Amino acid sequence: MSHSHHHHHSHGHGYHHHSAPASLNRAFAIAVIANFAFTACQIVFALMADSMSLLADAAHNFGDVFGLVLAWGANWLLSLPARQRYSYGFKRTTIIAALINALILAATAAVITYELFYKLFHLTVVNAPIVIIVGLIGIVINGSTALLFMKGSHEDLNIKGAFLHLLGDALISIGVVVAAILIVYTKKMWLDPLVGLLIVSIMLWGTWGLLRDSIRLILDAIPRHIQYPAIKTYLKNISGVKAVHDLHIWGLSTKEVALTVHLVMPDRTLSDEEYQKINLELKQQFRIDHATLQVETGSHEFACARRETC
Repeated sequence: MSHSHHHHHSHGHGYHHHSAPASLNRAFAIAVIANFAFTACQIVFALMADSMSLLADAAHNFGDVFGLVLAWGANWLLSLPARQRYSYGFKRTTIIAALINALILAATAAVITYELFYKLFHLTVVNAPIVIIVGLIGIVINGSTALLFMKGSHEDLNIKGAFLHLLGDALISIGVVVAAILIVYTKKMWLDPLVGLLIVSIMLWGTWGLLRDSIRLILDAIPRHIQYPAIKTYLKNISGVKAVHDLHIWGLSTKEVALTVHLVMPDRTLSDEEYQKINLELKQQFRIDHATLQVETGSHEFACARRETC
């Protein structure tokens, strides 16, 4: 079976995929350091200015910095070679990182919500100029670091998470600034916790998507971008295939997808050349990185045990 060939192919692809670890590593390093330093300052100034919206933003930022560190570590583990016991390498760590990231964001949101409601009932004067200046700096830092991940975010859930977090942080900072400007003109202090509440809602909404996707991957469900019916149809249409069963598609990491299937072919079998062609088409058309096909004649005497279940 052309498994060895396919492996070779996927490896070539692997190195091609990691041809840009330097730029991604640099992106992570810059984003983590810049955002961490900024978040620390933000917390100090939020307490000085007595601003809940700024504190909510800082907490959200901190959750995201932590998320970036996790995504960075997982991205590095993704590039480690497979070894005897870990035949897949450490690819799944990217999925676990995405999951932990979502849970941390949910926890942060809960803490901030508590603070917010306390603040709504015990309003204090907010030092708006501090909030405006810190918010503007936040827009610049988050916006510029988000752009570093824009390219990698198309094909990897983990990198996409990093990109969306930073972009969200920039948008939220805009909200904080607008609220502070309104406070200067209207003197309505309740605007501040209100914007904080808005930030937390955005946070939870983003967390839910990340949580759903990572749980889907951890349960070996079919990843979101894979068209299952189209793949099944494609396999059924291979010449000589009478039936398809035991088709499984799952994510090896936030980047790579695997597939196994049993093909019933009573009259002929597949040549190495055909395996190669099928592997290539699954990769190019359906984004399957790692396919394993089992061919059976479908005889009743030696019927496949999996035939009925799938």
